[in-house]
Amino acid sequence: MKRFFLFPMLLLAAVPVTAQTRLQVSDDIVLTQISPHVWVHTSVADFDGFPGVSSNGAVVVSQGEALLLDTPANDDQTERLVRFLADSLHARVTMFVPNHWHADCMGGLGWLQSQGVVSYANRMTVEEARKHGKPVPDHGFTESQTLRVGEVPVVCRYEGGGHTPDNTVAWIPSERVLFGGCLVKDTAAVSIGNTADADMDAWPGTIERVKRRYENAEVIVPGHGQWGGTELLDHTLELVRGSSDR
Repeated sequence: MKRFFLFPMLLLAAVPVTAQTRLQVSDDIVLTQISPHVWVHTSVADFDGFPGVSSNGAVVVSQGEALLLDTPANDDQTERLVRFLADSLHARVTMFVPNHWHADCMGGLGWLQSQGVVSYANRMTVEEARKHGKPVPDHGFTESQTLRVGEVPVVCRYEGGGHTPDNTVAWIPSERVLFGGCLVKDTAAVSIGNTADADMDAWPGTIERVKRRYENAEVIVPGHGQWGGTELLDHTLELVRGSSDR
């Protein structure tokens, strides 16, 4: 697993939020705008003895409403992010969808539920959360769930197993943005990473389906590291196949 360090603080006070493409929420959370309605939230936390691990999620914002795709690792970071979205982007988080059941996707679900945020997840994610004693998403879906954030539709879909058997993707067609989460690796990754809960047999076929269905994607956001284009899918496929050959 890669190790990352905290972000440098940005000075934003003299510049309107609307003029920024990168906003410092705190010393361990950054928001980056990647399309008119989509922001990436990147947070740093410790995981399983690995300090300073950087993880990505996304926020879809439209007409004062926000959909959160993955939370930061814990309730405290999630609260700071959600309050920043309300105060600085004037967007209230009303819905949440995790990519899969690990803490870097839904570690802040408990706090979201305490605030009345409605959560949706793959039915397998719901079952995994229940089995592992985690907060359980409110609603489960099997193949896909389409949600609307203001005027922007978001299609959450299960394409097959990979990093975990339950991982999903979220497609924002108006933005041509695909949030792949931990199913997708960034191009700097030199290994497939944590495979403790992976479905290595299914992963290559899942990526192939994603490549076909979202061939028009302009931006693909991985669970960790830098976002990019469809080259992330090709690179992930190479890493998965290389790992399976060993």
